[in-house]
Amino acid sequence: MEQTTRLYQDLQRRSADDSGWAQIYDRFVARLTALEAGHSAPCVGTPFPDLKLPDHLGQYQSLAALRADRPMILSFVRGRWCPYCRGELDQWRDQMPALTAAGGRLVVVVGEVAGGADRIHALLGGDAIVLCDIDHGAALDLGLAHHAGADLLQSYRHAGLDLTDVYGTASGILPIPATFLIDSGGQVREAFVEPDFRIRADPKAMVTALTRL
Repeated sequence: MEQTTRLYQDLQRRSADDSGWAQIYDRFVARLTALEAGHSAPCVGTPFPDLKLPDHLGQYQSLAALRADRPMILSFVRGRWCPYCRGELDQWRDQMPALTAAGGRLVVVVGEVAGGADRIHALLGGDAIVLCDIDHGAALDLGLAHHAGADLLQSYRHAGLDLTDVYGTASGILPIPATFLIDSGGQVREAFVEPDFRIRADPKAMVTALTRL
């Protein structure tokens, strides 16, 4: 995973308004917006499908069993290699004590291979459940994944990152980061689905919403 570490460090050194990356990202987001990417994802007031995915230890888990009659926050991320995801995960780590005290549970879904789920589990202090969405199957079924496009894929490769190494597939698919608050009955109470991966749900606000259920 040395390549992804180098990319992460490179992107972290760049300012948020770096014209080169900003333009590439803007074109990518504009294409997803035009395609209405994410519009078919589960929305507020609907039941969230009972996904069954392996956790970071390789044991299959179902969302219904993990929820076990208590609220859950479910977050789909691109991976620890992405600085925007890393920033979100750092915030979730800070919110874990408040989430646990409120009786909730955090479940993170990621498509990374080669120990990616293990690293996210460790980053979160071992208090969250991390599920492995190999080949982005669950994200695709939920309308939470789309092809990255030749422009972005080429830019990543030039920066030292090949998504084939990250996800174990040459499909070029990237998940759309999304966060859902699911109540004890399995209904979606909050949904944050944003094709612009630079914008994320506020973990603190999500925990506050959970305490109000």
